[in-house]
Amino acid sequence: MEMSQKMSDDELVIVAGAGPSGIATSACLNLLSIPNIVLEREDCCAPLWQKKSYDRLHLHLPKQSCELPHMPFPSVYPKYVPKQQFIEYLEDYVNHFKVNIKYNRSIMSATYDELTKTWCVKAMNTTLYEMEEYKTRFLIIATGETCDPFIPEIEGLDSFKGEVLHSTQYKSGDKYRNKSVLVVGCGNSGMEIAFDLSDFGAKTSIVVRNPVHILSKEILQVGLFLFKFLPFKLREFIVVMLCKLWFGDMTKYGITRPVEGPFTRKMKYGKFPVIDVGTAKKIKSGEIQVLPGITTIKAKEVTFKNGYSYPFDAIVFATGFQRSTNKWLKDDGYLLDDDGFSKQSFPNHWKGRNGLYCAGLARRGLYGSGMDAQNIANHIKTLL
Repeated sequence: MEMSQKMSDDELVIVAGAGPSGIATSACLNLLSIPNIVLEREDCCAPLWQKKSYDRLHLHLPKQSCELPHMPFPSVYPKYVPKQQFIEYLEDYVNHFKVNIKYNRSIMSATYDELTKTWCVKAMNTTLYEMEEYKTRFLIIATGETCDPFIPEIEGLDSFKGEVLHSTQYKSGDKYRNKSVLVVGCGNSGMEIAFDLSDFGAKTSIVVRNPVHILSKEILQVGLFLFKFLPFKLREFIVVMLCKLWFGDMTKYGITRPVEGPFTRKMKYGKFPVIDVGTAKKIKSGEIQVLPGITTIKAKEVTFKNGYSYPFDAIVFATGFQRSTNKWLKDDGYLLDDDGFSKQSFPNHWKGRNGLYCAGLARRGLYGSGMDAQNIANHIKTLL
């Protein structure tokens, strides 16, 4: 394996990751005439959206809250943008701002040299199977909140005779018609996949282990509107009361609400409330069965904490992601925590030491990513 020496430039910025956060940061740098390149391990921009998301996926927030800096969504796009149109928007964004992405570059290490005050980034060119080395004054981590798929360890999972897949592998419920499918995970992806499966005629169950807030899009809109006028606790109280009126008592269906409100949990733990797409109605009608945590799996039989067992043809794990930044980012110790999120407090969460930054790692969605991108670009401009 050869080492290919790449450009070394004290003013070159390297952005790790070509998701929405990475391309937004690169665009903001380009507008300020700051040279930069984006290293992306996949062969396309926004690979999570292009390759690893289900067909019915839409943005859960209105498009005005999700647009990237300096480029609104086309006026003809609907309020809640569907997956394919969002991908088209991102590709147009890359082209419009001339974002320079080097695809198929998997970063192996990033170390800081105190003597030269530069970062040395080594990336594997997975097309040519060559190691490339880049030296940069500024390094921006934009690898995303959703990085490497995570499936928990469950006793007997290896013995399961049906299909096992992560939510990133799920496309639609079409192939699961009349099959018995278990969805593990009750976040937005899990709830929406359960709805999709049921819509296609699958016998659908979903594991809900912990209390969860379920909001309708309309209630979320009310909550966001009230943020402008009312104290935090009062507006959150109103949102919770509206949810109780809208959805009724869900405890008899196996779903309880957390003690803390949805916005409090979002701020303290990064836990997003579920934005309902119709799953709650299907749960109440019995079309989707809610089950507690899994204890064991044997062949096609899954046993749950309530002692009941059911056979399933497939299990879909909507159990989230792990970030792998800590495997290759050395000499950090300040900016990111063990989970790969920013450990600094808002609003200075994006700024580290020695020219290290992060974008989109504060659990604040696309809107937060856009703010990070602009803050980082402006800060680097002041240092040049």
